[in-house]
Amino acid sequence: MALLDRLFRPRPDLGGAATELYDSDAAVSAEYQELKSRVHNRLFDHLDLSKLSEVTEERVAGDIQVLTRRILSQERALLTQQERERIAREIQHEVFGLGPLEPLLGDPTVSDILVNGYDRIYVERVGKLEKTSARFKDNAHLMRIIEKIISGVGRRIDELTPYMDARLEDGSRVNVIIPPLALDGPVLSIRRFSADPLTHDDLVVSGTLTSDLVDLLRGIVTCRLNVLISGGTGVGKTTLLNVLSGFIGHGERIVTIEDSAELQLKQEHVVRLETRPQNVEGKGEITQRDLMINSLRMRPDRIVVGEVRGGEALDMLQAMNTGHDGSLTTIHSNSPRDAISRIETMVAMTGLDLPPRVVRQQIASAIDVVIQLSRLPDGTRKLVSLAEITGMEGEQVGMSEIFQLERKGFDEQGNVIADILPTGKIPAFIQKLKVSGFEISPSIFRRTGELRAD
Repeated sequence: MALLDRLFRPRPDLGGAATELYDSDAAVSAEYQELKSRVHNRLFDHLDLSKLSEVTEERVAGDIQVLTRRILSQERALLTQQERERIAREIQHEVFGLGPLEPLLGDPTVSDILVNGYDRIYVERVGKLEKTSARFKDNAHLMRIIEKIISGVGRRIDELTPYMDARLEDGSRVNVIIPPLALDGPVLSIRRFSADPLTHDDLVVSGTLTSDLVDLLRGIVTCRLNVLISGGTGVGKTTLLNVLSGFIGHGERIVTIEDSAELQLKQEHVVRLETRPQNVEGKGEITQRDLMINSLRMRPDRIVVGEVRGGEALDMLQAMNTGHDGSLTTIHSNSPRDAISRIETMVAMTGLDLPPRVVRQQIASAIDVVIQLSRLPDGTRKLVSLAEITGMEGEQVGMSEIFQLERKGFDEQGNVIADILPTGKIPAFIQKLKVSGFEISPSIFRRTGELRAD
């Protein structure tokens, strides 16, 4: 106990009235939360923060656990041994981690954590939302955790800047919005990314792609076609972008541009760039367009934009049309045709008065393939369309759909029955693949040969 005596200042035994937990579920019990709050406060009354840097975190964690049990004994709470151990564990999460969120962050099946209020925490598992029993004590408790998150990334949040994006150490993306914009208290959203990103084999197993489509996409990337991945929120655009980026050769120089770094490329020659928000004085902002312009001076073989969402769309099209082929990016859109329209709108955001036909010609010349992803009612994510840009057709960008998802209903378990099928059209880019030495069997485009999502 020598280390405890050195780390924690002695304090008289305050005792405490006996506490009984009337709710059988301790995680949602108000009495449980109140008791944990008292233990937490008393712990910091004892804790000498100036000494924490002198010992390892593992040693301090063990000593905090011992002290927590001592305080619980003084509180004379009517708890089972399991409940006492649970409180001790959660107190450690409060001190070293993100409180009630720690178990959720440690669960590999959780892809999104959505805090709608201090007592309403939801997670997404396998594409479906479910409410958890985790909760914060109150809004003040939730704000302390939020401030802990954003202070770790050098950001701040207050009434002047009541919302922000940030990134955790493990790459998870965080969005926070607080009152007065959030009427019912602070709201926290965490989009998690696996430390071991999904591979193309994983996408085949899950039914997002077929093995034939993987071969086709490998050829598309290897032969330096420009690819636009379209879809809504949480459909797997970044996951597919990671997979496609993996098909880029190790001898190529790749520059990635992102608002919040999420890509996990395995190649050695990768330069990662991330935007910077403005500071409290309203200065210092670096946008994706700034990074896009700068990347052209960095001798990139490939440019990968995490998501195009503004004026950088014009610079991206210019890069694709001036020798930087093989570029990859994503966009929020409901269909391949809508994706093209959104890019037109983004180009207009630059303030340049370009005629619509000129913009469409740039798009038709720059983008070769549009991939549409969607999340189906059963929570599964699938490729629903793969379309080729065929050039200009009159005043519009020509588009030919090569593969599409055909839904056939639901099975007894409520799962969607669907097949990814060819439309029967042979893409023009098949010739470019052949010239580059990448052979794709024409049979995969025949309508009679069904490609089933395994």
